[in-house]
Amino acid sequence: MPVPPIMMIHGMWSRPSAFSVLRAELEAAGLRSVAPTLPYHDLPPGSAAPEALKTLKLADYVAALEQEVAALREVPIILGHSMGGLLAQLLAVRVQPKGLILLSTAPSAAAQRVSLAQLRTMKGVTLRWGWWREATLLDEAGARWGVYNGVPEAEVRPALSELTWDSGPVMAQIAAPWLDSAHGSVVDYSRLAMPALVIVGREDRTISPATPRETARLLARAGAEVDYEEWPGVGHWLFHDAVRPRVAQAVSRFVAGLR
Repeated sequence: MPVPPIMMIHGMWSRPSAFSVLRAELEAAGLRSVAPTLPYHDLPPGSAAPEALKTLKLADYVAALEQEVAALREVPIILGHSMGGLLAQLLAVRVQPKGLILLSTAPSAAAQRVSLAQLRTMKGVTLRWGWWREATLLDEAGARWGVYNGVPEAEVRPALSELTWDSGPVMAQIAAPWLDSAHGSVVDYSRLAMPALVIVGREDRTISPATPRETARLLARAGAEVDYEEWPGVGHWLFHDAVRPRVAQAVSRFVAGLR
């Protein structure tokens, strides 16, 4: 049977363009992929914040992704980076993919772990009163410190230009699940028994490495066969030239094992 495509879900303040080179490398290896745009993440750089992002929640993102899966007419392998990793889990519960790939995944309610580096990354957003009911945008200082640490300057500059607005309510659901009456970041791990690949950089300053570690443990406890990789000397951004080929190789190996 042919391998289904990989659906790649981007992270907070990000765009599908984060996956552009990775997709080309995987295509050269014979792997198809799609990279949907989360709602309101397709605005030109420098655009004003969309009003809709003041109210969108995780369930809205997952519903949009479900529509993308339905349009494919086959269930893809699901890959998510950062916030996209949490969305990948929530989506996988619903559509039951053949495999699940989580890169630097944001925490579900059960995998919540916080580091001081993570707090420093987000302080430009979280020190503004009312951020949880507004559209948010990561500032350059936070992005350089926490997202692009370890990335050469020549690759940081174009990545910064791609940052876009995101939902404060979604960030609040992830950061403070105990305050979320909708339980939007609660993942039913009993329904995630498919094979999974979980990768995190040990120097990640946006997601505490303890979060993907705990996520892998929860998946394994649910019966999933989990490949867990924690890479020393690697930060949150896995798509620069020094790291991305390694991601492509790991994804290719994982998908080959699903055949």
